[in-house]
Amino acid sequence: METSFAITTFSADVTVPLGHGMMGGYWKATSVADPLYAKGVVLWGGGQPVVFVAVDWCEIRNDAYDRWRDVIAAAAGTTRERVLVSSIHQHEAPVADLTAQRFLAERGLDDGVCDLAFHETAVQRVAAAVRAALNRKRPVTHLGLGQAKVAQVASNRRYLLPDGRPSFNRGSASAANVLAREAPEGVIDPWLKTLSFWHDGQPVAALSAYAVHPMSYYRTGEISADFPGIARARRQQETPDCLQIYLSGASGNVTAGKYNDGARATRAVLADRLHAAMVEAWRETKQVPLASVAFRHTAVRLAPRDEPGLRPEALLAKLVPERLPRERNLAAMGLSWRKRVDAGQPIDVPLIDFGAAQLLLLPGESYVEFQLAAQRMNPGSFVLVAGFGESATGYVPTEQAVTEQDTNLADWCWVAPGAEAALLAAIQRVVQP
Repeated sequence: METSFAITTFSADVTVPLGHGMMGGYWKATSVADPLYAKGVVLWGGGQPVVFVAVDWCEIRNDAYDRWRDVIAAAAGTTRERVLVSSIHQHEAPVADLTAQRFLAERGLDDGVCDLAFHETAVQRVAAAVRAALNRKRPVTHLGLGQAKVAQVASNRRYLLPDGRPSFNRGSASAANVLAREAPEGVIDPWLKTLSFWHDGQPVAALSAYAVHPMSYYRTGEISADFPGIARARRQQETPDCLQIYLSGASGNVTAGKYNDGARATRAVLADRLHAAMVEAWRETKQVPLASVAFRHTAVRLAPRDEPGLRPEALLAKLVPERLPRERNLAAMGLSWRKRVDAGQPIDVPLIDFGAAQLLLLPGESYVEFQLAAQRMNPGSFVLVAGFGESATGYVPTEQAVTEQDTNLADWCWVAPGAEAALLAAIQRVVQP
């Protein structure tokens, strides 16, 4: 079957060196439990090439995000906005923010956010993988659309206490929190969706998305892609000729806390449950002819928080040796975000439209409600949502979470109240052009 659409796949090892800061320098890498990868596709058929890549890093922020897009764009022969980079958000993995790191280095502060030299090495390694992949371009004749419910993995951070008050302390694990374990799952997207690309009956690549924080246990120093990495590796063994790519959905407020006790053995249990859904989604996949590929993107401007402790002068005051590394690094990331906003650089919200399916990338730790809203905006399409795109924002909460004083927003959230309306409007512009 002749087609004007084509695809190639690429993969590169982006495991940080031992001693590198994890989750923005909160602790150091001391060993490698399993490697970290950047896995992606390059698509042709809708004008200039479009690239999607999922990275086993916690976050890629500000000028680090721009660097990834610019270098990959040059390798693929396309433009920055057509490169969609999504972090999977494992915590035994690095945060990349070059400006934040320079703020710290200029003041001689150790235990920084990221290693600038290694960051460039990793980006160039991915670009080399993209260039090599251009020689392996394959036609695409069909899309595959499949989904399955994931059993006993995701739960919302928010749950109600016996007196009816909301609590937000259901974290990634809840071994001692009986109320968090016994409360209902709350608002989640229970579906794992798999979007696959086929050439005359043969699968070439599969993108599986599920909205949950991808952590079982962490703060150990063991570099790891965690339970999604285990599930993905098993699927890769089962489909050696089809690249398996996993991406975290919009899951800023969704964790495995109800079902995860934090024990080491539970990582494998969560991986088994995720893998089972991936297998079921593959079994349920229906192929449809690929008739079109269109790319759209829009800009969204999210204001910075202007509370006393988050203003530039307060953040600068934390860049001193007397402060803990965690405090310094958070302040540096906040200053990096402020610099971006002051420069007038908005956030991209991109979407690849395949007609029967749409692939939407949302910024930072967008709450799951944004993913559910995007799906409602186009109920006739298979809307697959990736979270943790441009992650300079940190959490992007709903107004309800702000009003109810979600305790997770005390830090790692750099956007002011009002972000919900702005982001929903941006999503609508690309989902319903």
